[in-house]
Amino acid sequence: MSATVKTAPAAGGSPGEAVPAPRRTATGRRAPEEEAGRRPRWTPGRFAMLAAALVLVVLWVLPLLWAVATSLKPEAETTRTSLEWIGSRITFEAYEKVWASGDLAQWMLNSAYVSVMTTVLTVLTCAMAAYGFSRTDFRGRRFLYGLVLAGIMVPPQVLIAPLFAEMVSLGLVDTYWGVILPQVAAPAMVFILVKFFEGVPRELEEAAFVDGAGRWRVFFTVVVPLSRPVLAAVAIFTFIQTWNNFLWPFLVTTDPGGMTLPVGLVNVQSTYGARYAQVMASLVIAGLPLLLVFAFFQRQIVRGVAHTGLAGQ
Repeated sequence: MSATVKTAPAAGGSPGEAVPAPRRTATGRRAPEEEAGRRPRWTPGRFAMLAAALVLVVLWVLPLLWAVATSLKPEAETTRTSLEWIGSRITFEAYEKVWASGDLAQWMLNSAYVSVMTTVLTVLTCAMAAYGFSRTDFRGRRFLYGLVLAGIMVPPQVLIAPLFAEMVSLGLVDTYWGVILPQVAAPAMVFILVKFFEGVPRELEEAAFVDGAGRWRVFFTVVVPLSRPVLAAVAIFTFIQTWNNFLWPFLVTTDPGGMTLPVGLVNVQSTYGARYAQVMASLVIAGLPLLLVFAFFQRQIVRGVAHTGLAGQ
């Protein structure tokens, strides 16, 4: 039985009105709803988590800062044995030489086109496949889904030889589609979307079926809008992975005009030898678009990871 106390009249209240006292648990602490508005205490566990987060931030930021600092040094000062963050002067010669030594604008356009097309096709095909596995019952469904899960355990490097032979037989070598199509098959994304679709209430789809909607309409008008967070996360992860992919575009592309940015930059570096300022400048140029993507879409990434349905798995 909770106690009551008499307080001074508040705005719009009567004098001596009884106001419930803060409810406490059997141990004497405030109830959880009473503590909801209070700032959390800095316990040793919170300090340990903060310290671990700071260590991870330092481990990630330091190499990036070193790459930027090295790219701004004169080339002759990059091979000094003494550790110096800043050279005798700040210069952009490395960036100018990298930009002038190759067709960077064309390579960036190629990477953007390949990454965008791969992302769109991956999200579309993986979403439809995952919806089929999670909502339809057909003969061989478990076997096909097992093959998809087995694809997660197969390293992509194992499939390079047969994929290259397939591209040669189809005449897709040195084409955009030769780079795009093998990257569309993403078993891990299908698994993530299946886990998410299994958590979508079936009542919403059944209500749409009662109204006369077909399977395709339900998928595009009911399921897809509810899946925006996870679809955004899948799209961003696919874009980043495709932009960074080097091995497959390197094997299937020989025309300099069709190279992606990582392949083109490596060819420039191998032609001119190890020039560390230019190597770091190339890395900064290649990584800058991804940093911008993460900066603009970090909320969608976090929300997507939180809604993938993998929590507690």
